[in-house]
Amino acid sequence: MTQSSRKTPDQRRSWSRHAARYDETFLNPYGPAVRNPLWEALDGLADKAAAVADLGCGTGPLLPTLLARFGAVTALDFAPGMLARARERIAPADADRVTFLERSMDDLDDLAGTLDVAVAINSLVMPDVRRIHATLGAVRRALRPGGVFLGIAPSIDAIQYHGMLLYDHALERGLGPDEAETFARVHGEFRYYDFALGRFRFQGLRQKFWQPFEFEYRFGRAGFRSTAIDRVLYPWDENFAAAAELADRPPSWDWFFRAET
Repeated sequence: MTQSSRKTPDQRRSWSRHAARYDETFLNPYGPAVRNPLWEALDGLADKAAAVADLGCGTGPLLPTLLARFGAVTALDFAPGMLARARERIAPADADRVTFLERSMDDLDDLAGTLDVAVAINSLVMPDVRRIHATLGAVRRALRPGGVFLGIAPSIDAIQYHGMLLYDHALERGLGPDEAETFARVHGEFRYYDFALGRFRFQGLRQKFWQPFEFEYRFGRAGFRSTAIDRVLYPWDENFAAAAELADRPPSWDWFFRAET
């Protein structure tokens, strides 16, 4: 089942273009070596009578997990290329339990008061924070009283942490401070980031990265009753520059959040 979006943002085409290579471009929070609090949270909420929405579902990697735990699943994304791949993950026997919506995450008026759980995995990343605030308000209204909003948001402070480790590593190799700074900037790919405002730009994509203090502030503004955060921990692997040299350092992370109405 598909409903067309009433309004699609200008990032729709860029995200659709990246659908085929999404798993190669972005960190995978579902990998076996990743410590992800999402799994325990979903297990604790599992209820075959409950309705869940995967907001910004992307290519749909979470959909089979949600179908195994909940009765009805809404899969929403503004990029048709992402939804096309997401549909391929659904077994025919489960097709009548999934509703696909092609629209932006703040367009949830028709879902008001119908959801028990909402999930947003690396999709609460609109570069215009007004859209983030609109989305948080829409999600809160879509959730029933006592509903839960779970998600993962990319961490800008983890990028700074990796840069610090790269800088120190270069110094330990005998580079001078200026050379070490250049090494960290280049291999940490700082050119893609605006650290002051937590923004990321890459091949037409624009994203908001999060600081930990933002969650309580932004979710509180939207009317959520409580918000807690934890870390999704990633192994040092080929996704990180100088991974072998940093293997004995504490791992990098993204932010996991749980908010309740």
